[in-house]
Amino acid sequence: MQVETFGIILNTEHYAACVGFYRDALGLKVMFEKATEEERLTCFDMGGAYLMVEPGGRASTGGKPPGDCPSKLRFNVADVEAAVAELARRGVQAEVRRRPWGVTAEFFDPDGNRCALRGVAGFGE
Repeated sequence: MQVETFGIILNTEHYAACVGFYRDALGLKVMFEKATEEERLTCFDMGGAYLMVEPGGRASTGGKPPGDCPSKLRFNVADVEAAVAELARRGVQAEVRRRPWGVTAEFFDPDGNRCALRGVAGFGE
């Protein structure tokens, strides 16, 4: 099998808020949207992969623990500190964590899904 592209489908309870979050707060580019009687979705470009946001999930106030949300959307960026400051200006609070292998910043989308930033320096080493 030859995979042509890769994507993640994220089912959300607060569809409009999550679409706004990934578009406006994270700055992901909308590839396409569909709103028909059968389906409603927004597909974002994630730099070689896609994130498709659809209704049908369950939200959790304050963020979901790993047991309820075993996947985490990680966005690798050149400068975690600068990205955290940009997110803060857009109303998103992220917790910076320094580890021996690099810097990350953890945050949640409007449904409480786990998201993170990671510096590209040292990635894959």
